Amino acid sequence: MQSESARIVILGTGGTIAGAGDNVGYAAGSLNVTQLLLAVPALASRTLEAEQVAQLDSKDMDHATWQQLARRAAHHLARPEVAGVVVTHGTDTLEETAWFLQRLLAPIKPLVITASMRPATSLQADGPQNLLDAVTLAGEPGAQGVLVAVGGEVWAAADVRKTQPFRIDAFEGGDAPPVASVREGRVLRWRDWPRGVALGLETIEPPVADWPRVGIVPSHAGVEPVLVHALVEAGYLGLVVEGTGNGTVNAALEAPLQAAAQRGVQVWRASRCQRGGIIGQPEGAWPSAGALTPAKARVELLLRLLVGR
Repeated sequence: MQSESARIVILGTGGTIAGAGDNVGYAAGSLNVTQLLLAVPALASRTLEAEQVAQLDSKDMDHATWQQLARRAAHHLARPEVAGVVVTHGTDTLEETAWFLQRLLAPIKPLVITASMRPATSLQADGPQNLLDAVTLAGEPGAQGVLVAVGGEVWAAADVRKTQPFRIDAFEGGDAPPVASVREGRVLRWRDWPRGVALGLETIEPPVADWPRVGIVPSHAGVEPVLVHALVEAGYLGLVVEGTGNGTVNAALEAPLQAAAQRGVQVWRASRCQRGGIIGQPEGAWPSAGALTPAKARVELLLRLLVGR
């Protein structure tokens, strides 16, 4: 059973969950993490610490914030008295941050990311319940890995993706079901907690300005290779093609991508389909990102290039 005395650290980064305004025209990141906690009376009895890492709209998430967030999360997770860490985040880039932290840290304690689709001042605010659920999950004995707690469901970092721009139930797991659910203060686990081998903080030690540049190239009807040429000339070392269907790539991009690869650029393919991932590896196809979304594939390729350096 969960103990209310378990110490949980809350790291704030802004996002809609900290927004002020109406359901569409709000300002993300307007409130600090302490204000968010005060809005949830049920958390008053919990043993919590709060720290503001950033205060931004997650559409503007950057590598420097990722670097700082990973360092602070690792610091608190290493403290023996801390049972788990919660990160409040915007929904737009949540899946990228989740995968970045899972690959770097693969924590044996729960590192829970939560968010909301309505600002804190909305009549339909979903943030308070999501935050309460996230704290509940972070204190759950045996829980581990980077987990996303939204709308009463718990998703693994590898699976979670935002599939709806407005509804409160905006997140899914592709072909994967939730890892768990949170119901009235109880964590109901359906699958094994996510595990992995941590790349380690040393992977991201270089200054952000020195990180390899990795971009996403969409494949679509009538596409021209202008973006491929521009990114290669700008010094990008990795390209993820957001392919159609099962990761297929428009023929107009093939020759420019081959030329890029000959210059040492790593080229991967992902699928723009929201549910499921790429199946198989046809002869001659670019390396597959598997079940990763294009955004998460870019994170994975970035980290692999950092490890390679």
